[in-house]
Amino acid sequence: MDPSYEIIMIIILVIVFHVLIFRWLMRKSKNIDGKHVCITGGSSGIGLWVAINAAKKGADITIVARNVKILEKAVNVIKDNCVRDDQRIEYYSLDVSSNHEKIQKAFLEIEEKLGDIYMLVNCAGMAICGKIEDTNPEDAKFMMDLNYFGTFYPIQCVLPKMKAKKDGIIVITSSQGGLIGIYGMAAYNATKFALRGFAEALSMETKHLGINVTLSLPADTDTPGFANEQKSKPRITQEICSGGGLFKPEDVGKKLLDDALKGNFFSILGIESWMMSILCVGMAPWKNPLLGFLQCYLLGVIRLVSFMFQWNFGRIVRKYDKPKEKSN
Repeated sequence: MDPSYEIIMIIILVIVFHVLIFRWLMRKSKNIDGKHVCITGGSSGIGLWVAINAAKKGADITIVARNVKILEKAVNVIKDNCVRDDQRIEYYSLDVSSNHEKIQKAFLEIEEKLGDIYMLVNCAGMAICGKIEDTNPEDAKFMMDLNYFGTFYPIQCVLPKMKAKKDGIIVITSSQGGLIGIYGMAAYNATKFALRGFAEALSMETKHLGINVTLSLPADTDTPGFANEQKSKPRITQEICSGGGLFKPEDVGKKLLDDALKGNFFSILGIESWMMSILCVGMAPWKNPLLGFLQCYLLGVIRLVSFMFQWNFGRIVRKYDKPKEKSN
């Protein structure tokens, strides 16, 4: 083959690759100014910071949670971050782990107040830790009801109108625990893995209709929910999870909103989450050329790194989880 032809082909490929990167970097975010953003779990933690950042972008906001007093305080905080006097900030007291009929009725009332929901952010959830044999079946069911069905039902309520308008944004909050199973978190992992599969299927059902789906995969974040989670977390689980650090909810909330408005499927923060998203990418939707290239290029290398992580996790388990000696 003529060497000059090879050089020309390489130059063309380099130009095409840089054009794709430029288009990805310069792509516009969706505008939520004056649009209705509804956030479940929006009274504290990551959900509250999503609401605060949405308020800064001019959105009308409904936050959904159970505790009315906490909701009222959160509304005042969100209002302090509004950019217009006519922005509307409302709350709705609702347990999203309740039955479908009750949730459907609630979302009809929410949309009667502020109009059709343009962006639904699902942040409600919690973790109860413990080894499988120590896990209360009622706790396992509660987490599935809250983490999975508490996401499924609200999406089912808003999806028909979004499809009819061929526009909208849906955010599903899973976690790193939706990518890797961790000692002492099996029941919780199951709910978050379920959300990962649900998000991929939802994206396939809605992408051609102009609806963006974003899957948030936060690592440990300094929220009231995380503080409660620590109470039930076994020592081994704490040591395995400690290497990833603890993120601020304001950083996670801002990144989540930015990624959703840009149409990214994964929303991640931190090098560990970035590596995990590449390692576990599987058949996740392909959204931008730069990330797709990096996933192909780095997958093998990061898989090698994962062997070291798995060895370390195993070392921790073997160190502390020793069989109890039988007494005579």
